[in-house]
Amino acid sequence: MLEYFGVIFAFLFSFGLAALLLTLPKFLSPKVPSEAKSKPFECGKEPFSLPGGHMPVHFYIVAMLFIVFDVEMVFLFPWAVLFRKLGIFGLTEMAFFMGFVVLGFCYVWKKRALEWE
Repeated sequence: MLEYFGVIFAFLFSFGLAALLLTLPKFLSPKVPSEAKSKPFECGKEPFSLPGGHMPVHFYIVAMLFIVFDVEMVFLFPWAVLFRKLGIFGLTEMAFFMGFVVLGFCYVWKKRALEWE
């Protein structure tokens, strides 16, 4: 149990520090609402119109898919470094992994999530 003391201390210290840094501004910051603070601010100028209509979410879908596939591809680097040590077992495991990645990519492509219309 003594060997875990450092880890437990670091966890409790970081949790306490995060809690302190999140609650301290609520008590120390001045709260003086004014008309100038409640006005919308846009690049130092008065906004000439409020945004209207619906925002297209297609850009966000493509961005999320990029992040998902990018994170999956990060697993290729450790495998490439240990390729010779892993042998045929590592090759088959990576083939299954890449099969699932390609299957997911084909699903996304079939759903036309990557097309700009």
